[in-house]
Amino acid sequence: MRKVLISLLMFFIMLPAAGQVVYDPLQYGAKGDGKADDATAIQRAIDDCTSHGGSIVLFRAGHTYMSGPVRLKSNVNLHLESTAVLLANPDESIYHLSAFGANKGEGMMWLWADDAENIALTGQGTIDGNGIAFMGKELDDSYELKPVTTFDPRPHVLTLTGVRHLVVRDITIRDGAYWTLHLVGCDGAVIDGINLLNNLKIRNGDGIDIDHSRHVRIANCHITSGDDCICLKNRRETARYGSCHDIVVTNCVMTSRSCAIKIGSENMDSIYNVLFDNCIISASNRGLGIQNRDEGTVTDVVFSNILLDCRLWSDVWWGKAEPIYVTSYPRANGNHKDANWRFPPGQVEGRCGQVERIFFNQITATSENGCFIGGDTPDKVRDIHLNQVSLRLRKTTDYPGGVYDKRPCRGEGFVEGKVYGVFVEQATGVTVSGLHVTHEGIDYGGDTHGAVDIQ
Repeated sequence: MRKVLISLLMFFIMLPAAGQVVYDPLQYGAKGDGKADDATAIQRAIDDCTSHGGSIVLFRAGHTYMSGPVRLKSNVNLHLESTAVLLANPDESIYHLSAFGANKGEGMMWLWADDAENIALTGQGTIDGNGIAFMGKELDDSYELKPVTTFDPRPHVLTLTGVRHLVVRDITIRDGAYWTLHLVGCDGAVIDGINLLNNLKIRNGDGIDIDHSRHVRIANCHITSGDDCICLKNRRETARYGSCHDIVVTNCVMTSRSCAIKIGSENMDSIYNVLFDNCIISASNRGLGIQNRDEGTVTDVVFSNILLDCRLWSDVWWGKAEPIYVTSYPRANGNHKDANWRFPPGQVEGRCGQVERIFFNQITATSENGCFIGGDTPDKVRDIHLNQVSLRLRKTTDYPGGVYDKRPCRGEGFVEGKVYGVFVEQATGVTVSGLHVTHEGIDYGGDTHGAVDIQ
């Protein structure tokens, strides 16, 4: 009986309060039939809502609202009832606003906000990025990307820039064509209880990107993503927003073809005071990664109480099943479609910053590869601490093993050798306490109690 009462209470909490004005896109001319483009009606509802001080823009159950680009505004809660779907219009020609300002090489915006406050996305409905509609043919390990010229028309699902006090709760976000939930320069964000379910074959399909943002809490989420599930970074296009710090991620379940939890690779500022705790990672190409490739720094990061398993995928995806990966190498010169945005203005060659005071506590991993720690000089990566790490090395695929992946980096992108529990190429102050390694069917450079190879 008590459980029933609690369930009813939570149901009524999610309903609009009595007397609260609700703005319904259907009353502004939306069809909700999944065929007509409802963007104009949805934008009118949002504009009217914010102009009257804010409230709820309500997407009714049983309707599919196909829509082109929409701008979210202050004091508005987009609430999607169960079975309501907000679907990206598959017409590439209607997406004109770049997700990265003057850099049009990495996708456009669909749902977006700029310099706003008190924005919420809630409910039991679904935001669908219609990702496959923007892909080329399906390959064995991915989807082919369509050729692009001056810009990439693929829309990001949610691009939220300079938003203060953001809540994303309970909704399902699925099938993004590019990045899914991108927080740029945001302050005070809560992302709680969402299902973010991207197609695992879609490249660049990041889950949640925390970019130049602070005071962010992510909890109780289920994330599947072709690219990184959760990624912290500082991109050069939005350098005005400063550092990325005070981030907590807890109680999340993730699967990725790239790196489930990653810091980098874009980082031209500083990332610090970060905690990842009580998470499960399954069937990922890489588990916990710090991939510093620019002049920015990464300091004071804790990974704790994490259960993960990794497996090898093809070279389409960065990573070689490293359960723990801590690196700082200069990025490769001019090897990317938007290389002019990767380096400081006027420069054609980059450098990498310091990575230090990184802690891994109580990590249990099954993988086809061991941990990799390295930098371009011995003091670039320092004070890395592995405490009570249990690693079961087990061969599960036919892909060749014994390789560590340094991409994107200047020079050789791969390090070949045996599979060790921990392989250190160059680093200072690496401590390992309580490492336990077992192996099944892998050419393993150590005994059953663990091996550390330091180059």
